[in-house]
Amino acid sequence: MIEHPNFPTEPWCLRETALDLNRLAQTESVFALSNGHIGWRANLDEGEPHALPGSYLNGVFELRPLPYAEAGYGYPESGQTVINVTNGKPIRLLVDDEPFDVRYGELTSHERRLDFRTGLLHRTAEWVSPAGRDVRVTSTRMVSLVQRSIAAICYEVEPLSGPVRIVVQSEIIANEQLPRPSGDPRVAAVLESPLVHAENAAHGAGAGLVHTVAGSAQIVAAVMDHVVDGPPGTSVEAVSFPDLGRTTITVTLEPGQRLRLIKMVGYGWSGSRSLPAVWDQADAALAGAMHTGWDELCAEQRAFLDKFWACADVELDGDTRIQQAARFALFQVLQAGARVEGRAIPAKGLTGPGYDGHTFWDTETFVLPVLTYTSPDAAAHALRWRHTTLPLALDRAGQLGLQGAAFPWRTIRGEECSAYWPAGAAAFHINADIAAAVVRYVRATGDLAFERTVGLDLLVHTARLWRSLGHHDGRGRFRIDGVTGPDEYSAVADNNVYTNLMAQQNLGAAADCATRHHEGAGKLGVDAEEIASWRDAAAAMFIPYDDALGVHPQAEGFTGHKVWDFAATTDAEYPLLLHFPYFDLYRKQVVKQADLVLAMQLRPDAFSQEQKARNFAYYEALTVRDSSLSACVQMVLAAEVGQLGLADDYLAETALMDLDDLEHNTENGLHIASLAGVWTALTAGYGGMRDTGMPDGGAVLSFAPRLPPGLSRLAFGVLVGGRTLRLEITPLAASYVLRNGKPMEILHHGQPVTVTNGEPLVCPIPDAPAAGPRPTQPAGRVPRRHSRDGH
Repeated sequence: MIEHPNFPTEPWCLRETALDLNRLAQTESVFALSNGHIGWRANLDEGEPHALPGSYLNGVFELRPLPYAEAGYGYPESGQTVINVTNGKPIRLLVDDEPFDVRYGELTSHERRLDFRTGLLHRTAEWVSPAGRDVRVTSTRMVSLVQRSIAAICYEVEPLSGPVRIVVQSEIIANEQLPRPSGDPRVAAVLESPLVHAENAAHGAGAGLVHTVAGSAQIVAAVMDHVVDGPPGTSVEAVSFPDLGRTTITVTLEPGQRLRLIKMVGYGWSGSRSLPAVWDQADAALAGAMHTGWDELCAEQRAFLDKFWACADVELDGDTRIQQAARFALFQVLQAGARVEGRAIPAKGLTGPGYDGHTFWDTETFVLPVLTYTSPDAAAHALRWRHTTLPLALDRAGQLGLQGAAFPWRTIRGEECSAYWPAGAAAFHINADIAAAVVRYVRATGDLAFERTVGLDLLVHTARLWRSLGHHDGRGRFRIDGVTGPDEYSAVADNNVYTNLMAQQNLGAAADCATRHHEGAGKLGVDAEEIASWRDAAAAMFIPYDDALGVHPQAEGFTGHKVWDFAATTDAEYPLLLHFPYFDLYRKQVVKQADLVLAMQLRPDAFSQEQKARNFAYYEALTVRDSSLSACVQMVLAAEVGQLGLADDYLAETALMDLDDLEHNTENGLHIASLAGVWTALTAGYGGMRDTGMPDGGAVLSFAPRLPPGLSRLAFGVLVGGRTLRLEITPLAASYVLRNGKPMEILHHGQPVTVTNGEPLVCPIPDAPAAGPRPTQPAGRVPRRHSRDGH
């Protein structure tokens, strides 16, 4: 889409200059608004036409049965599916009794603009009705980042050439009709009429609806109120029905007059509180927003984003498309996590129903690094949500005959929701991903109160899982057999390198944390013997290596498998999971997404530079990137081993995943982890940033910046211990600026340096090492070459 003429390239917004009804589904996703608590897809104000009328509340879901051809012990009994809740967006317009519908009459102009600095979605349309009446409609929509239960719309109508009779119907609607589900398993299961009426009411210029969700026993309240500004004679009336609340405004407008409507929508929901309490919560949120007023809501939103961008902004000179895409990505990642308090960050955020609204390991591994260094409070809240699900993870481990906690591969509330156990139950690496996110957050923020409570609890119980799951073999090696790593085209393998290295880190971090906080650890039953067992397992962790090929196998024995016949695989047969049986994928050398390569990014200390280069080239030839999670990881390692041209191509694929709809499923919601990967690609790829910490406990961050030809400047900021470190990279030098706080020790291309407050530290960038020939990819899976600004 971003390359379409209707989407001009602009640094601080996403603009669509004409409406294309064939792209409604995609634009509903890319223009979506959210705060991590409420999500509104970018449906047209009038409600129709639409592709998917999405309104989501984080954590509101319905249960659905998981059918099995054959029952098995430990299989999850039910799944959890995000549902479309009460829609507060519709504002229907009738012009002299004819409904404003872009499919009829003549739409003479139409523009939408999502502003990354204000967090507002603007729309302007000029329309001539079939009877020849012409009007201009202007709307501005927001989901508040400050008042988390509030969404609002400012809607204006004015005649262009003659008097018109205007009727506006502002609505809240439950149980809207949804399109038929797709056969693609990545698309959400669709549930008919999931909301059961409980109460409804209308008063003044507003209305409210309360519903229950039968299976999940949740209560959802949605309320609306309005401020109407029109000429004398404007009438306002509100009514309510079980699934509909409607406020009708009627007025005759002369040329030069206009009707202005401010619509405030408040939501409340809970799985434990009473119906009156939930309704009161929604009413209170709405009352607060009405008291604040539209202008102040907008000012709050701008101030919130100003604070975010002051640190988080990524500046890129030499590539306007990637500049726009980077800010779009950061904005959407912030929207996904800003106000998740007590809830998860789904793989699609709250932009669509893809993946049933589930959260995966993507959150901890891809999304939380961005939030940790740009919006650490959001990262902490996401980890606290994981901690609230710890009792369920402990129960799950017990069911599987293991000690410690077994966190789910996919879930909404905390129960395992995967009906396919090789991908679900066997993907134990989620435990280590959570532990790594805990360690990263504490190291970056210095939040010791978090570490000795939430952090300690998570680290101890995840470490216990590894000690229970693995074993010492006859050669003294600690093995973890029969697990599934990140690559979903390999399953139930022995000693997956990514899993073993991340488990090793998990065990060591738990031992260190329990030693630092021995009193809290003692309350969890941790003693010196258990700590020693964790250290023993970490020290003896088996990391397979293929001496004949000089590479690390993805898992033990992997390099002995037959290589997939890529030459015989057509473009139409990707993604492979939709065209070939898993058993065939599992026994061949074919990689869906970065696995061993991701291990090299997250555990760089475990590989030499020569091993990284050889491993990277080997897995390039096997990786088909049927997952949106892969390109950003491949970009980072391509940059590290000196393949800057290939890194450029992977950067573009990552950055344009949704804006160009590269996987043809943006209609079901954005790929939040891939969007987070844009930041990672730029900071860890061209910035060479690693946050694994130094063995001596000194520097937290290391950088090895290097720009490819065509980029003249890259700048980005990170928050570390409450201090903002800003890095500016040019082809010849890197400048480090500490904006506040005490001096910070970092590594620049392996050399320790100290950055002080307000004094730029300029370090030369050494010549790049010889990179060797560009690695090859499977036939038909070469990333498209990226050109910059027309070159």
